[in-house]
Amino acid sequence: MFEHSTKIRVRYGETDQMGYMYYGNYAEFYEVGRVEMLRSLGLTYSGMEESGIKMPVLEMKCKYLKPALYDEEITVKVIMDKMPGIRIHFRYELFNEKEELINIGETLLVFINMQTNRPCLPSSDFLDKLKPFFE
Repeated sequence: MFEHSTKIRVRYGETDQMGYMYYGNYAEFYEVGRVEMLRSLGLTYSGMEESGIKMPVLEMKCKYLKPALYDEEITVKVIMDKMPGIRIHFRYELFNEKEELINIGETLLVFINMQTNRPCLPSSDFLDKLKPFFE
């Protein structure tokens, strides 16, 4: 299993009139957490795209437990439970400044060969960087 946490502050433009983060912005927080998790391994989306692989989202689940509030620093914990194959699954736990769990979610992405537009396996470099966490 591999876990990584990132902190993101809720900006005014991300909230509604109640000062709650707008529900659609949770997907962006998931993406920031996912990108930073991969970056922590020396992997980047731009690097993957340069190598001919893109990673679109197939599915997303999101459960709201408590609101994220304006100007709160949110911890986005990203969890990868198993080695990816053609698909890669991420779980998310979001915590407020009081360390209360406020949101849980999941995304399922697929590796796509950009030349054929067909599913493919991730690069061996990608898998090699993840292997130590799953042995």
